[in-house]
Amino acid sequence: MSAGPIVRLEGIGKRFPLRRSWTKTVFDPRHGEYQVALQDIDLEVGAGELFGLLGQNGAGKTTLFKILATLVLPDSGSARVAGFDVEREGARVRTVLTPVIPNERSLYWRISAFENLRLYASLHGIWGPEAFRRVTELLELVGLADVGEKQVGLFSSGMKQRLLIARALVSRPKVLLLDEPTRSLDPVTSRDLRRFLREELVGRQGCTVLLATHDQAEVSELCDRVGILERGRLLAVGATADLVRRLEIHRYRMWTRDPDHAAFASLDLSGSGRSVERHRADADGWTRIDLEIPEGADEAARLLARLASEGVSVSRFERVELPLAELIERVSGDAPRDRGGRP
Repeated sequence: MSAGPIVRLEGIGKRFPLRRSWTKTVFDPRHGEYQVALQDIDLEVGAGELFGLLGQNGAGKTTLFKILATLVLPDSGSARVAGFDVEREGARVRTVLTPVIPNERSLYWRISAFENLRLYASLHGIWGPEAFRRVTELLELVGLADVGEKQVGLFSSGMKQRLLIARALVSRPKVLLLDEPTRSLDPVTSRDLRRFLREELVGRQGCTVLLATHDQAEVSELCDRVGILERGRLLAVGATADLVRRLEIHRYRMWTRDPDHAAFASLDLSGSGRSVERHRADADGWTRIDLEIPEGADEAARLLARLASEGVSVSRFERVELPLAELIERVSGDAPRDRGGRP
């Protein structure tokens, strides 16, 4: 990452008018109702960073991306990409930033992948031998070189997603916006795409990637830092591990055939701020027990050793991540509040 930010947002706000009935429009035309999409967003993203924007549906992720892509203008605040203002210098912003819209229908299905990319190269003023070299290079980059002449309509969802990324890279952007890139992809294809983003786009190409998702595991696996967005407010920004450490979120899960063993009582699992949740035994007789241990990994290791010394059979013991809704709830509770009590 370079010293200075390549994306800078200061006080970004956006709201949209709500649809009204014709009677309200006629009898009260001046007082429309609005839905706040973004409110006072301050954010900096460094060059060469893979930044995750984590939030549930409706949190404002897509609206924020549309503002950065100059598709929507903010109502308040300022946004700059590579030093260019998104309102006053939109054309310059579009030369350094490209959004990847997760819409397979935006590709031309009746022509080949090669022809799709060559068409978009021509729209960027790249012609002739240069276009041929660029398209060939991109197909190789995203792992589609062997199917470049294949009709796009015959591609799988994962192959189309790779082609969308290749299309976005035609103009050699410095910043790439990815809105839920692994949505509707199978686990293997999702894993391969994540590896490509991390190792190739960011690692070798030096591209800055902003990733919007509601998949917490995806953010943990991929991103250098994460911003948690909820109802248009940016609640927290930082490395995922730092957020977990700050919130003291240490949740573990074990499977045992001895859920009623005396060792559990002697360990006083319900004390010292710990919480325990037992689940029904499965068909093989293993009972899942969820533990929250504020002291963290060292205490979890001591607890597991104690259970083993007491003869408790444990088949698995693993760290688990908090569900997104609960993580947002905890971050919201931990965030500074304004005078109205809002995070």
